[in-house]
Amino acid sequence: MTTSTLKTPRAPRTTAARQVEVRAGRPPKELAGEVDARILDAARRVFLQRGFEGASIDEIAEAARSGKRTIYARFRDKRALFTEVVTRDILSRIAEFKADPPVGATIEERLTSVASTLLHWSFDADRIGLMRLAIAEAHRFPDLAATVNRRARALSTELGIHLLRELTQSDELGKLPAFAPEHLPTTARLFLDIIAVPMLLRALFEVDLKALDPEIDEHVARGVAFFVAACRTGYRRGTD
Repeated sequence: MTTSTLKTPRAPRTTAARQVEVRAGRPPKELAGEVDARILDAARRVFLQRGFEGASIDEIAEAARSGKRTIYARFRDKRALFTEVVTRDILSRIAEFKADPPVGATIEERLTSVASTLLHWSFDADRIGLMRLAIAEAHRFPDLAATVNRRARALSTELGIHLLRELTQSDELGKLPAFAPEHLPTTARLFLDIIAVPMLLRALFEVDLKALDPEIDEHVARGVAFFVAACRTGYRRGTD
């Protein structure tokens, strides 16, 4: 055997070398979710500040304390990142809503309590800002705009169904035809269209959201009174 065929044994890797390898590759599975969240949170801030056109992956990477390669490993391009930010922040927030126990002796008072909480929670400046941005970019992302609209409507309807079912199950209102299982989705959608949609439209155009705060409770009280009176009057088929 010649000396040219001899191979020098590889020295065992040190702990430091192994740590370098981990940092250079994809993060451990348990950290991947934290990295994704950090990137999306940073992208959300940059998009809100710069708009879609003014935002850059470089700035997002710096804000996320992450490399561009890490971002591109998860999101194809800036469009894909924007799509994920809008989808996560608008749609997932609806599913996260948790109402405090309603207060009030009557069903009208309890409905007003929950609906007021929902509206005050919805009028978060960043959340409304992102909705404005998504609307402004609808010409660039028509599929995103349509999808978010449909899914937001479906998710909010599910939320309305849950709230109305919980609030009316121990009240005589829950025995009315409008709250029968087959009618409840339509009733919940009408409730949200009366209570939430008008104020949401105003919020999208209002520069100072705090200016709406004093009006929310009065608007909700009027809307709830109208809604409950309509439910007690009778349910007419075909309203959906």
